[in-house]
Amino acid sequence: MRMTALFRLFAMSLCTLLAGAAAAAEPYKLAVTDVEGLERLQTEWGPFKQAVESATGMKFAFFPVNNRTAAAEALRAKHVDFVITGPAEYVVINKLTSARPLIGLGRPDYFCAIIVMAESGITKVSDLKGKKVAFSDVGSTSGHLCPMQLLKDQGIDPMKDIDRVHTKRNIMHEALKRGDVAAIGYNHNSWLLQARNKDKTTPAGAFRIIARSGDLPNDMILVGAHVDPATVEKFQKGLLGNKAAAIQGILAHEENSSRYTGMDLHAVKDSDYGVVRAMYATIGYPQYSQFVGD
Repeated sequence: MRMTALFRLFAMSLCTLLAGAAAAAEPYKLAVTDVEGLERLQTEWGPFKQAVESATGMKFAFFPVNNRTAAAEALRAKHVDFVITGPAEYVVINKLTSARPLIGLGRPDYFCAIIVMAESGITKVSDLKGKKVAFSDVGSTSGHLCPMQLLKDQGIDPMKDIDRVHTKRNIMHEALKRGDVAAIGYNHNSWLLQARNKDKTTPAGAFRIIARSGDLPNDMILVGAHVDPATVEKFQKGLLGNKAAAIQGILAHEENSSRYTGMDLHAVKDSDYGVVRAMYATIGYPQYSQFVGD
């Protein structure tokens, strides 16, 4: 009887140790809010995942999410540990899950602008009162929230003083040229690269920027509230200590290269995103507890 009891105790202890070892060996889950499907994740972010594993000594597996709401739900359920996302998405995810920003993906020239045609006679933001202004995707940090805040900072109530419309980024530029809208609010660098510099029929001098924001808080890698502090520190130190390889991994895919060329990685904190919370209040969402446009 005594030997049987000892054997059982030994077996139980062994099972506990094996279960703990299996849990420890399980990879951390990584999601990207604007990339749907495992195949796209592996194609666009696979080199970065490999660089992260090499830099930190940790194992990762992609966790596909269909949208930012799914990412928040996965964090809350502890199904995902790290998420790559944007500033507007972060403040809502933080509100819903207490996840926090860890490493910023520093993008050069990341600010928004209000753009008009030079021949329009519009020279200042106040001239837009009563006119139609186009913005890009609802909820976009640089194509919606930032331009709306920029108008407010210049004395225009964007919720009352203008006729605001949302349209696809690839047609905003043409709508401005045709006179369908008096101005566009846009990510400045994206407008240069995707529209103005590719426009072979209209000289660059035909456009006028009447307002620019300051540099925006950056996209980031955030970490779930459930991840233990030692793991968080290991991840941050490892990645920032080997940032060159991590950056090369991000830029390996053309989709990322167009957005992040010239980028840097740096530590970020929650207070860096207070300006984005103010933008949510400006567009009528002072609690920033839901994703705009969903």
